Amino acid sequence: MAPPLELWGGLECTLNRVGDRFGDQLTLSGHRDRPDDIGRIASLGLSAVRYPVLWEQVSPDHPEQADWAFPDARLDALRARGLRVIAGLVHHGSGPAYTDLLDDQGFATGLARHAARVAKRYPWIEDWTPVNEPLTTARFAALYGHWYPHRRDERSFWRALLNQIDGTRLAMVAIRRVIPHARLIQTDDLGRSFATPMLADQAAFDNLRRWASWDLLCGMVTRQHPLWARLVDFGFADRLSAIADAPCPPDIIGINHYLTSDRFLDERLHRYPPESHGGNGRQAYADVAAIRVLDPPPPGIAGAVREAWARYRRPIAITEVHNGCTRDEQLRWLAEGWDTAQALRGEGIDLRAVTAWSLFGSCGWNTLLTAPGRYEPGVFDVSGGDVRETAAADLLCGLPIDAPRPPVARTPGWWRRPIRLEHRVVHLGQPRPLAAPGTPDDVPPLLICGATGTLGRAFARACAARNIPYVLTDRRQLDLSDPESIVRALDRHRPWAVVNAAGYVRVDAAELERAQCFEANCEGPARLARAAAARGIATLNFSSDLVFDGAKGDAYVERDAPVPLNAYGESKARMEAALAGLAGRHLIVRTAAFFSPFDGHNFAAHAAHALRSGQRFAAAEDQVMTPTFVPHLVDAALDLLIDPAEGVWHLTNGAAMSWAEFAYAVARALGLDTGLIDAVPAARLGFTAPRPPAVPLASTRGALMPSFDAALSGFAAGLAVQNEAPRVAA
Repeated sequence: MAPPLELWGGLECTLNRVGDRFGDQLTLSGHRDRPDDIGRIASLGLSAVRYPVLWEQVSPDHPEQADWAFPDARLDALRARGLRVIAGLVHHGSGPAYTDLLDDQGFATGLARHAARVAKRYPWIEDWTPVNEPLTTARFAALYGHWYPHRRDERSFWRALLNQIDGTRLAMVAIRRVIPHARLIQTDDLGRSFATPMLADQAAFDNLRRWASWDLLCGMVTRQHPLWARLVDFGFADRLSAIADAPCPPDIIGINHYLTSDRFLDERLHRYPPESHGGNGRQAYADVAAIRVLDPPPPGIAGAVREAWARYRRPIAITEVHNGCTRDEQLRWLAEGWDTAQALRGEGIDLRAVTAWSLFGSCGWNTLLTAPGRYEPGVFDVSGGDVRETAAADLLCGLPIDAPRPPVARTPGWWRRPIRLEHRVVHLGQPRPLAAPGTPDDVPPLLICGATGTLGRAFARACAARNIPYVLTDRRQLDLSDPESIVRALDRHRPWAVVNAAGYVRVDAAELERAQCFEANCEGPARLARAAAARGIATLNFSSDLVFDGAKGDAYVERDAPVPLNAYGESKARMEAALAGLAGRHLIVRTAAFFSPFDGHNFAAHAAHALRSGQRFAAAEDQVMTPTFVPHLVDAALDLLIDPAEGVWHLTNGAAMSWAEFAYAVARALGLDTGLIDAVPAARLGFTAPRPPAVPLASTRGALMPSFDAALSGFAAGLAVQNEAPRVAA
């Protein structure tokens, strides 16, 4: 009987070079400075962890000088917790500054020396990946020029690949002198290229080249191999013969497959955005993710594993499973990777493990690590400085024991729905209707209060886009002033969580209608929270920057005590205090200054309408806040609710400015006349309720939302779509 499928984990640990700059993912994620991360990794119930002992880190300046402080502490801690280590020696790197991927004399021998030292120091490590993704690294560094040594020619690509293959072979020889039973787990990205008939030859070459790392290590690239003649033409005959004569076949084929790994090539450039355009020197074509264009969809990770098994008949592990997306989609991809592996084992494929990759997230992959970029959370989120466990941690712990999965993980991911198709559909097989897959009947919904409000409708839009079953209620279905109405709604729908997007929102009127304001913003939410807690249901409520008086002189963070100036702020502060004293899990999001293209009743929309009409627009120059783009707010709040987070969180797009500065920014984003904006003191605008002079919000818990510039771009794009929408006559 085959042993159970194992769950492995891995840290995004790339240490690559761009020009003279080395980028270290372990530093960017903070892992290098957090020894207690090892305990967090151990808490996930993993069988093994891919862990770096990188050449560039241990011996950065001279091959005879080594600093073992970091790997000594971390590897000993992993061993003490019973975690098997898969040691990585180069991860998308080109070696230390004294060598590089095109160093035919020094790269492979230098890596072998490093491997020998690592093996002697840690002779208990049995599993090794001397070079992670050699083919992918050669492409990015020597064919596309993104990474050092920044070459863009095919001969350099093959040299870089052969040097990494030789480095792997020599490293394993050195390791096995110390650890005779050491196993090679050789990883690489494995996708498949599809193409139009005009580009069939290019796709065929791509589909041959993708096997090159494993074919070379297995000694398969001999005179009979279809790549032999091509590489011989570049002058590599002797090197190929030497590799074939002393192969180093992997003990386990490590397949890294992402939703974008399968590609589609199309010469019809006008169908695709300019950033996808490229070519091979003879033909210009777009290169896009196949999942975004093909129907039927590409075979994905299951197809990659089946092809690798048919080609090599060697044990396989899926060595990276990660999806940089919303939390629900992350969970679905992890669950699908595990379920796919179990199904493939049922077909007789010797598949050993699935690896949850990027445990502490990654930084800058949206720029291909060529410049600072976006942080993507992993199983843990470190965007706030501290380490926060996400919902992926509970999912991982439950996979090996087949535990019940979170409701949002039980519906199909975007790659299983029509939403996946971003371009004109290309049929490479029998066309079929693009119907959305059904949602299981037993998936509980998210209950949303506030069907008539901006926030309630925004949550409904987001849930529909993210395939999160939901029920959107108005006061007829759920009246927060009526305890019996609350109980009926909760017992009828049995939601996994409740979003209270209702409430009293008129700041000035609240001074005169205090009773209504306090009922809507405090008593009602507390009533709902108590009933939800009694049923084990989480809640999400929204508070405001107006809980503060503006006297701090700096940005307000979650730990700052509320000191409201007006009735609206006081009602929100009381709600926060009431929920903090209740049992159960209650998330409170403080935010500010909503703007959205889907609702005309917000400052940015009013400014845009006035300026487009040629009207003057007055805005306060002496009140500072942090504008918040509603679609971004809703996505971030949903992620927190899924995780599950609780307590007070600040969510904004991060830029503090006056209302007048906000108006100028909106005008510039829409190409409107900033000369029509009047920056005036707030006292001239006729407000009834007192307002604080400066209440910018910042967070010490996490940076979960895109930048203000991204928010403005989304606002402008949304308005354009709204303006282009066909109008139906009444």
